[in-house]
Order: sequence, then C-alpha cells, then structure tokens
Amino acid sequence: MIHKIFSLLAIFSLAVSVFAASEPKIEVPLRFDRYYDYDDVVKALEVLHEAYPDLTKLESVGESEEGLKIYALTINNKKTGAEHDKPGVWVDGNIHGNEIQAGEVCLYYANMLLTKYGENEQVTKAVDSNVHYIIPVVNVDGRNHFFKDAHTPSSSRSIRIPKDDDGDGLFDEDAPDDLDGDGSICQMRIKDPNGNYKPDPEDPRIMVRVKPGEKGEYTILGSEGIDNDGDGRFNEDAEGYLDPNRNWGYHWQPQYVQQGAGNFPFSGVGIKAVDEFAAKHPNIIVNFSFHNSGGMWLRVPADNTTVLPASDIAAYNVIGKEAIKITPGYVYMTSVELYPTFGDSDGQMFFVHGSYTFVGELFMRDEQETYKEKSDKPAASNDRTARNREQLKFNDNVVQGELYKDWHPYNHPVYGEIEIGGWVKMSSRLPHPFMLPDLVHRNASVVLLAANETPKVEMEVFDVKEMDNKLKRIRVRLKNKNGLSTMTAQAVKDKLYTIDHLKVSGAKVIAGGKINDYRLDQVTYKEFKPEVQFFAIPGHSSAEYEFIVQGKGEVKLEYISQKAGVTSTSVTL
Repeated sequence: MIHKIFSLLAIFSLAVSVFAASEPKIEVPLRFDRYYDYDDVVKALEVLHEAYPDLTKLESVGESEEGLKIYALTINNKKTGAEHDKPGVWVDGNIHGNEIQAGEVCLYYANMLLTKYGENEQVTKAVDSNVHYIIPVVNVDGRNHFFKDAHTPSSSRSIRIPKDDDGDGLFDEDAPDDLDGDGSICQMRIKDPNGNYKPDPEDPRIMVRVKPGEKGEYTILGSEGIDNDGDGRFNEDAEGYLDPNRNWGYHWQPQYVQQGAGNFPFSGVGIKAVDEFAAKHPNIIVNFSFHNSGGMWLRVPADNTTVLPASDIAAYNVIGKEAIKITPGYVYMTSVELYPTFGDSDGQMFFVHGSYTFVGELFMRDEQETYKEKSDKPAASNDRTARNREQLKFNDNVVQGELYKDWHPYNHPVYGEIEIGGWVKMSSRLPHPFMLPDLVHRNASVVLLAANETPKVEMEVFDVKEMDNKLKRIRVRLKNKNGLSTMTAQAVKDKLYTIDHLKVSGAKVIAGGKINDYRLDQVTYKEFKPEVQFFAIPGHSSAEYEFIVQGKGEVKLEYISQKAGVTSTSVTL
C-alpha cells in the first residue's frame, strides 16, 4: 500500500513539473506554452539581446536581498532617435514572487516587439517611436523560491527580509513543511467525529462545514507542516513578510496601518533599485505593472485622499476602455475600488515619476469554472463549494488532474494518522500552461495599444505676417496626434519637473502668448520672458501660440517635453 502511494506521488510530481520544466534550449522566438523559472527568464532575456543587439540593451538594475540580479531589457531603435528623446513605455511583472505569469507577459511583450519588428506595422511603429523598459521579474528571490521550493499557490510572495513573526527571538524558523515531498504545500485533515467538517456529498474531495447539530467527520489542521521550533504551534513563522507593493515611497504607511509595509519606505533593496532605475529614465510616460489575479485593469488613486484631474481620467480612459475589449471579462476601475493601499508602485510612478500607470491583474479563476452544461446557471460568487466542484471537473477532465492532489494518508509525528491533499502550488492563481498563450498575447496587446497612444507632437508655422515698426508676427500650431497627454495634469499641478515649453530663438521676441481664437485675433500674452511659453498638450488636442518678433534671418521654434521628446521647426524672416 505504501509503495503504491509513493508511486502515485512520484507520477503526480512528474505531472506538476510540466509547469516549470526547463527546455534544453531557449531560443528566439520564445515559447509561451510553459513557465520560466528565474534562471530561464535571465536566459530568455540574454537570447533576445543576442538576437537583436542593435535594438536592445540588457542590464542589471540592482540586486535582491539574496544577491540575485534584477534585469531590465531596453528596446529602442537608435536609428530613429536617442532613448531619452522618445516617450518611454515601462513594463514590469512579478513584484509578488508567486505571480509568475506576470513575468511571462513581460517576456512576451519583448519577444513580440523584436520578432515582429519590420513585419507588423503597429509593432514597428511602437519600436521606432518609443523606448521600452521591460523588467520581467521585480521580486527575483520570490520567483526563484516559488519554483525551487515547496509552496502553496499564495506563498513565496514577499521580499525575504527575516522577521520574527512569533516573538520568540528566532527568525523564519517555523515555515510550512513539504511532508510528503511532492513539491507543494497542501492541506492536512484528520478524522474526528467531533470535527466541524465532512466530505461534500457530490465530491468527497471537498470539505464542507457541518450544519448545527450535524455530526462531523474531520478537523482541518491547516497547511502541511510540523512544529519546527517546539513551541506547540505549527507554521507560525514563515519567511519574513515585506510586501514589495507596499514599500514604495508615495503615501507609504507604517506596519500598524498596513501589513507588510516594512520598517521604512524602500527598505527592500530590490524595490529601491527599481525605483532608482525609473528615476534615471524621466521620459517614461506610461507604466504597466502586471500582477495576478482577478481580471482587472486598475488605475490610480489607490486611496481616498486624492481626486485625479478630469483630463488625466480622460487620458486613462483612452487606454482603459479599450483594454477591457482586448481582454474579455476584465474590468477597468480605480485601485481604491478594489481596496485601499499605500506605498504601492502605481502611486509612486504616477505621483512621483509622472507617468500614467496601470496595474494588470491577470488571471480570472472563473476560466477554470467553465466545465459545465450550457444550461447550468453559473455558481454564485460566494458559493465556494459549487465553485470548487466546477474547478475540480476542470482539473479532472481538462488538465488531467494536474492541479489537485487527492487526499492520501500520512503518519504525522504529532497528530499520527492524518491525510494530505488539496490544490497544488501551480493551481488557483495561475492558468494552466495550455491557457497561457492567449493570456500573454491579449495583455501584451494592451501595452502595445498604449505605446501607440503615447504623445506625438507635430508643429507647423501656419501664419507669418508683416506688422508696423519692422515687426513680424509668427503663429505656430502644435498638435498631439495621440491619446495620452504630453504631461499628466497632476504632474503640472504638483510641479514634478519642468513643464513642457515652446522656445523661440534667432530673433528678439517682443511679445508672445497663447492664441485663444486666431480668427478673432484673441491672444493672451505672457508678461515676462515671452520667448518661452509653458504648457502641456492633452491627447488628441492642439495648442496655438503667437510671437511678435524683431529681426531678420532664421527663427527657430523648439518644443521641449520630458515625456514627449523634442520637436522643432524654423522660419526665415
């Protein structure tokens, strides 16, 4: 009997390994019918860089607490302009260590840009017009441990800064234990006539609570584990918890306000390195951070302390309202509508670095509830038992049992005869690999959509007129052809950096200002330094300015924007 059990476990472990099995060779184009562990991600970035050295730059932005490198792949066509002269598109993933499909979206986006460049018009435009900064794995330690160690679907999430959870003077000494050695931390149950649970009549693998007065059959003991430190408790001091998406600087709140915040902002060395990398690239105008799960596109704000300017909401909507069409079933909303957070990356990138930020919550577990008759009514969202029944049918008949481990006996050193079973670590929060290609393609397509909506400013001199006293009037129009503003209105309001400006040189500027209506000659003149006009251009909008100048020769008009690059023209007087 024992031999049979361990033979089944060996078969099960082999099946689970399919999720992360390293191919003998990683090559371009990358494959997306499997998950990449940390070493595979690094190799994938290296082969992309080697295949496209003229379009890419691969660098380490810093190291983690455990000394693993955090890599960024920059994609830019230097023939169409310098890196910082183009709108920047930022894509990162896997800030939580167990959210591994987020890293796959980032890799897919990089692979798509490079392998389709010159063949696909939209991709070529995005590579020529933008620079792309891609960090597939922010929490490199978390991803590395998730693949290499036994875990639940929700563990290996944090940054691994040691923490004494149980106050005994020891650190991280009593984590869950993989008792049966199958690579996952599942659940333990023990037969108990006084317990609160019994098997579900329709599927005995599911534990359901007994009704008042009803006789129980089992007690749920929690996650697999033993009392490692001999204090009479189980699994109470796992790896130290510092939430990497609660440790950024903007609106950071201490631990007593928000669990996982850490002792101070940027106490996670990898998070600090990523933020410093972002600060070195002030041209970033749109930012995507991929997480799981839930099927959502989230935008700022993440708390109730801020109301966004209407023009910023309009710019967000250009992307968000299209994103939900590209990813059916997703919803588009503010982060605070989900729940309030502080010290998160999207707040940092929007309010500190001035880029439009989106959080992509990738996987909808409902996609694993589709194994049912068409006439069946969908399970109520709060009916956990019904949901588990459907997901087990999906497990049994669609993925051939790879997501769930049947209950089996185990001789526990404290409890004696127990049973171990439940959902394995590669379930619940992750799509099965056969579902991965659709997920990564759709979400990367949203990033591409955003890239092609980054500001593109064109400038034309539409009127030059002789005036009295040897003066000339020059009128210029600047038009933003795309949907995102050249600056967020919040950045203008908060004076995050030098406001976009139009500068005239080559002649003495007597007066200059914004044209309110050129047909009626209505102009608002600037009182001081009229040769420099400060403004931002919203998406799909234009701005018109007038300058009264004195002199002859070539007059240069130059529009300078940190996020939208530099545009210039000239006129000869």
